[in-house]
Amino acid sequence: MRRHPVIFGILLLFLVGVFFFLFVYGLNFMGGNRRVFATGDKVGVVMIEGMITDSQGVIEQLDEFSRDDSVKAVVLRIDSPGGGVAPSQEIYGAVVDLRKEKRVVASMGSVAASGGYLIACAADKIVANPGTITGSISAVMHFANAEELLKKIGLKSSVIKSGKYKDIGSPVRAMTEEEKALIQGLVDDIYEQFLEVVIRERKISPEKLSKIADGRVFSGRQAQKLGLVDFLGDKGFAVRLAGKMSGIKGEPDVIYPKRSRIGFWEFILQEMTSFFLGEYRVKETGSYGVNYLSLQMASFR
Repeated sequence: MRRHPVIFGILLLFLVGVFFFLFVYGLNFMGGNRRVFATGDKVGVVMIEGMITDSQGVIEQLDEFSRDDSVKAVVLRIDSPGGGVAPSQEIYGAVVDLRKEKRVVASMGSVAASGGYLIACAADKIVANPGTITGSISAVMHFANAEELLKKIGLKSSVIKSGKYKDIGSPVRAMTEEEKALIQGLVDDIYEQFLEVVIRERKISPEKLSKIADGRVFSGRQAQKLGLVDFLGDKGFAVRLAGKMSGIKGEPDVIYPKRSRIGFWEFILQEMTSFFLGEYRVKETGSYGVNYLSLQMASFR
């Protein structure tokens, strides 16, 4: 019996499609995202990792889950030492808006400090590992002074400005006492905004908070005793807690935000850019502007 080429081709394409589906499903399973094809009520997980320099991606993921009626709760998995004030505040505001519609639980990884902790405060409940590094309720600005170095190599700088404070923080000269006072006032105001969030969200009195909000960091266990976090547990515990708070019966299905499709060369370009930016940021102890950033890190070695 002679095979019909069209039928044979359709059958072959069908088998290839089935194989590809099983292959993708297997990768998701091995990667821990085995519930991606679930159809019941779900808990969405949004990852906030590394230095917080931009808010757009995270906010888009929060919006995606906000519009999905099958997602009953969201877990914020935070592994960040903080970062820029504005993006941290923008993500915080987006989480507060999401909390009006769905339950939100913050799950702290290795570190969730400063701006990372600010974002966590927007959640209904905060879960930390006993060894999580958190806290660092503070604000900071960094300035470099290369004046003496420039003198040694014989390099001079000339500045023409429209106002006497226009070059405040210039690396080619030391700041005056008046300029230091202006910068201190700016940092103090940003710091006060942080305190207001913690007082409002964590229901901690200003007197109690003032004793611990000096930039110091805490372990997750210490933070729980101080009222900065609610529970000790891992991400799985946070997912189950979010499911229970939202009324999901049994073990909740877990999904992650959809990833936008990109071409092969675009992917390679993005990876190279991320690598070189990452290397650059490792060399930099801070970033421009005011930051909610913890500079302390700890690890078990």
